[in-house]
Amino acid sequence: MNTGDLSHAEVLPYTPAVAARTADVFERMKRVVPAIEWPIHAPEIDAIRSLKEKRNAIVLAHNYQTPEIFHGVADIVGDSLALARRATETDADVIVLAGVHFMAETAKLVNPEKIVLIPDDDAGCSLASSITGADVRLLRETYPGVPVVTYVNTSAEVKAEADICCTSGNAVKVVESLGVPRVIFIPDAYLANYVARQTDVEIIAWHGRCEVHERFTGAEIEAYRKDFPGLAVIAHPECPPDVLDVADYVGSTAAMADFVRDRKPQRVLMVTECSMSDNVAAQAPDVEFVRPCNLCPHMKRITLTKIRRALETLEPRVELDPATAERARVAVERMLAVA
Repeated sequence: MNTGDLSHAEVLPYTPAVAARTADVFERMKRVVPAIEWPIHAPEIDAIRSLKEKRNAIVLAHNYQTPEIFHGVADIVGDSLALARRATETDADVIVLAGVHFMAETAKLVNPEKIVLIPDDDAGCSLASSITGADVRLLRETYPGVPVVTYVNTSAEVKAEADICCTSGNAVKVVESLGVPRVIFIPDAYLANYVARQTDVEIIAWHGRCEVHERFTGAEIEAYRKDFPGLAVIAHPECPPDVLDVADYVGSTAAMADFVRDRKPQRVLMVTECSMSDNVAAQAPDVEFVRPCNLCPHMKRITLTKIRRALETLEPRVELDPATAERARVAVERMLAVA
């Protein structure tokens, strides 16, 4: 079943009982979700809470999910590394991955016996689609003996051809853990460039790019600085080099959130997917957020209604070829051991 089209889905009623049961959630997110929208979200959140209990299920949500998902129904939130690590610790029978398909595959890799659901099977990723297993095999032929480090933003097929995975948060550490003079780093060219700046290891890069982060420019960021004096600029390493050059801080989505919570800048611009700013803003009421809004169309395919339908039907499930999964799992486990 593909839940991509739910135009005729049942609209759940907003009742006083629903309002009472979800009041705690609205209190957490009222700074970023308008009150006029709450009667739409609350019934879905209430139903998902009930279904999670019934199914012994948890929801893992990436930082780029909308606030009603991130703060409303998620049990575990974070960047790709945090979700991969925490997925290994759950005793739930069902995992719903509120993110994109490669993340759901990673959750399945480390939980082969559990049911892993992706609320929309078409939630993809420009980085994951930029490279195939055949491409990796060709790279190995071109650079014999050079180990392959793959960003976690890849399919299980690609992970199966790699030596080890990494995330933006631990990429430098993973590369240096191999103790070799050069590595093949796939698929993000900009993250590869960032890693090359941080290490003496030679980086052989692929040409993939994130369609969200590649749209930012250094000139755009400088313009924000002129309009907003005292602005702290923090950027994700998937951004182009000219953006990183003008940023005050560069880090993974988890590190960016920590920066805001720990340093509490008066005014901040987070150069990443714009729902991230909404989710951090809900927890940082004293910080003013300037929002250059580039949305990930794939992340936004995940909605409360699709999460509810996934829990009702236990579909779409993530299924992996056992042989491919076994090899890909090794690359993920090596990453977690380093992390």
